[in-house]
Amino acid sequence: MTETADLPDLTTFDGVLFDLDGVLTPTAEVHMRAWKEMFDDLFAAWKIEPAYTDRDYFEYVDGKKRYDGVASLLRSRDVEVPWGEPSDDPSEDTVCGVGNRKNAVFSRILRAEGIAPYPGSVALLDVLQAAGIPVAVVSSSKNAVEVLEAAGLRERFPVVMDGVIAERDHLASKPAPDVFAEAARLLGVDPARSVAVEDALSGVQSAVAAGYGVVVGVDRGVGADDLRGAGASVVVDDLAAFVD
Repeated sequence: MTETADLPDLTTFDGVLFDLDGVLTPTAEVHMRAWKEMFDDLFAAWKIEPAYTDRDYFEYVDGKKRYDGVASLLRSRDVEVPWGEPSDDPSEDTVCGVGNRKNAVFSRILRAEGIAPYPGSVALLDVLQAAGIPVAVVSSSKNAVEVLEAAGLRERFPVVMDGVIAERDHLASKPAPDVFAEAARLLGVDPARSVAVEDALSGVQSAVAAGYGVVVGVDRGVGADDLRGAGASVVVDDLAAFVD
């Protein structure tokens, strides 16, 4: 990991744009559980091998829009199903139906257990707010607003670029630059003078492709070397590293 003394001062940039799951809140863990529960059942029903693993999540699902993640994972097992429509019932055997199946599991877990933000992330938000640095959320999740509200963070972010907006505006999923580029535009900042904060390989690649001046990788399990390999400028275990 990078030594604290070597970290950039994030209050010197035009803006800081955060991924949500795994960066601001531990919802990445909830997403991982929901994907595993759903895919374990699906693989058993469809007799798909090899079995679903956590590595599959990091390689094929993490950071992508829900339906893109489903298609990518199924493709890794040489399984092709019709794409379907976002309105598909979760019982339907389409990419959208399978994605909606996962979302139902995620919502059930979130309602039952709630969510609390990472203390280090809140501490950094406090520092940025005190310095007057604009912030935004850039998430592939369609549940971003729900999660932010559950975590008590919604009012902190004037811009929330999420999976709902990405689908509405036909923006390509991470690792394409679209969502990070559009979020910077909405926030009114130049990506070259701004910071992106990500824990997913696809998210790091997206921010790099969008031309961010600094891309902070937060290692919540994907691996520091992999985050650097994807283009992260610096890697930390927790955003508390940026708070004195």
